[in-house]
Amino acid sequence: MATLIAQHASVKPQEAALVDDFGSTSWSEFDQRVNRLIHALRDLGLKTGDAFAVVSGNRREYLEAFAAAAHGGWLLVPVNWHLVAEEIAYILKDSGARVLLVDARYIELGENALAHPDCPPLNGVVFMGDEAGEFAEEVENYWLYEDLLAEQSSDEPADQSLGGPMFYTSGTTGHPKGVKSALSQTGAPVETLKMIGEGLSGMLSMPPGGRSLLVGPIYHSAQWAFSFLPLLAGSAIVMRHRFDAAETLNLIDEYNITNVHLVPTQFTRMLRLDNDEKANFTGDSLKVVWHGAAPCPPEIKKQMIDWWGPVISEYYGSTEGSIVTTVDSKDWLGRPGTLGKPVPIMEVHIIKDDGSAAQPGESGQIYVRNLMGSDFEYHNDKDKTAKAHLEPGVFTFGDIGYLDEDGYLFMSDRKIDMIISGGVNIYPAEIEAVLTSHPELVDAAVFGIPNEEFGEEVKAAVELAPGVSPSPELEEALIAHCREHLAGFKVPRSIDFEKKLPRHPTGKLLKRLLRDKYWAGTGRTI
Repeated sequence: MATLIAQHASVKPQEAALVDDFGSTSWSEFDQRVNRLIHALRDLGLKTGDAFAVVSGNRREYLEAFAAAAHGGWLLVPVNWHLVAEEIAYILKDSGARVLLVDARYIELGENALAHPDCPPLNGVVFMGDEAGEFAEEVENYWLYEDLLAEQSSDEPADQSLGGPMFYTSGTTGHPKGVKSALSQTGAPVETLKMIGEGLSGMLSMPPGGRSLLVGPIYHSAQWAFSFLPLLAGSAIVMRHRFDAAETLNLIDEYNITNVHLVPTQFTRMLRLDNDEKANFTGDSLKVVWHGAAPCPPEIKKQMIDWWGPVISEYYGSTEGSIVTTVDSKDWLGRPGTLGKPVPIMEVHIIKDDGSAAQPGESGQIYVRNLMGSDFEYHNDKDKTAKAHLEPGVFTFGDIGYLDEDGYLFMSDRKIDMIISGGVNIYPAEIEAVLTSHPELVDAAVFGIPNEEFGEEVKAAVELAPGVSPSPELEEALIAHCREHLAGFKVPRSIDFEKKLPRHPTGKLLKRLLRDKYWAGTGRTI
């Protein structure tokens, strides 16, 4: 048996472990299918420490792939299916992926990425989904997922060792970067991840043996952590490929969901449902509802607590540093806007611009330290890793905040230019690089402006080349240019034409002068 699944498969073999849009998988089936996948990936040439990538929506096979990586000693690289072929090809090359798994829903995207000149040679491509066989014939060296598993034994794989995910974050310097954290180690004893899964579930009040609801993309590190890690502690996962507000309420009651991770945009969409749709919801099974990934407007959070009760809890963290602080409903209502206190294994330090430690109430850059000694690095980027660290083991996500007299953390701004739209991190540098490659531009600035539903939306301001005049047609052309090279969620919603972009004599772009007018009167800066 796969070590991390064995206990649950033996105790509750016929209970559902995974439920998706297509059906369900029992714990016994889950164990056997993971064993088969480990054997199959080894036959495709994967050795301890190797990487393989997955382009997929939420489906049961994705969790099988995560579990196979965890036992096979491999890095799994989750790829955002909103990306374009050019971006995916870069990630495949940068990560050193040797095998690619592709959801049948994204066959065309996968084929385009494989055909891109930047795509590296792969040992094999595996298509997931019953409908995949109708479309995959043009890809060389491919297998259908179910056929591949059918050829393998379900016997316990020998030499199991720990593997984990390497998530890619958008780049502040133009390209996404792989994050190697404590969860990305390969070759260690598998039991290490069992302790992490059980420890996280306990720390976050997620009951072992409960049911997690996954209604956000599992290629995101938070969605993975709040679903896969509880799975290792015995919690089944009910998942959907896309979030639907009304369906989410129904799923919570139908499946007796005990824990779920949501983002503020999803809160807003559920709050906007008709009263009749909301009236039938009980939520009696819910033990904890976690939210994070983006600032939540206080009025939205208060409405959710009024509706769902004190099960709403918030965390602050990142792909690089995992969970840093948490706060439950009671404490948040007493200190609206707080991100809570550090979890037992984390320290928070506020450092002012002069390098000194801030006093309570003084703002500065937020640095964190994991007391267990865990750290992270950016794959193939020592310089970016060094810039994120104050010293070994002490690192920042680029946020500005303060601690109050009682040690509660508040975030007041982001030092880096990152935009958070609908819980998704967007870095302007790569968008600016695409815009400035257009022949009719000489300069570009990208920043976030308020959006009622998503928190922020992407805005661009551009300086035109001599002799070029602004027009609605040019705006459409620039947006289309971005869409050709970038995932849709990164594409500017609108573009301002400026006679000259404000830059400091040193060359630094003064985005505040462009951005602040959009935030004036909103009562917030992020």
